[in-house]
Amino acid sequence: MTRIVVIDNHGQFTHLEHRALRDLGVDTELIDNDVDPSEVDADGIVLSGGPDMDRAGRSAEYLDGDVPVLGICLGMQLIAEELGGTTGSGEYGGYADVTVEILDDDDPLIGSLAPETRVWASHADEVKTLPDGFTHTGTSDVCGVEAMSDTDRDLYGVQWHPEVIHTEQGEEVFENFVDICE
Repeated sequence: MTRIVVIDNHGQFTHLEHRALRDLGVDTELIDNDVDPSEVDADGIVLSGGPDMDRAGRSAEYLDGDVPVLGICLGMQLIAEELGGTTGSGEYGGYADVTVEILDDDDPLIGSLAPETRVWASHADEVKTLPDGFTHTGTSDVCGVEAMSDTDRDLYGVQWHPEVIHTEQGEEVFENFVDICE
């Protein structure tokens, strides 16, 4: 059975990420972001959202593993920052229900959502420039980089929250990530 560990960056929806994976029949565990990555046995990692990059604990160390990683909101921003991209304040700010245009229908994480999907996302902070090796896979009229992927390293990020009911195809994002991890 596929095992995916959710790293808790203290976001308000993190428990829903864990539940979404559990509901898909995945062996999953929610662990605090100060756990040493060498102590974690998993086929995949989800870096949860959270309120502040300064409270991300050891999350960046999980990027050095040899398993796929999905960053959600803050998790995606952390991936970008750690690997040479940039983040900054979003022009829109807070949460919004937005339409995301899928830019790469071959992307293993979100390509199946093409041509577009409705999502619930926070835009207080967002990725401004992609790290080397990443493909820009999703955009909206309120955020330039709604999603990114580096399929060579199996690193993926979405600005939105696939775990909340307001995101139309959120379960499909998790199903696709499970497929990547298998």
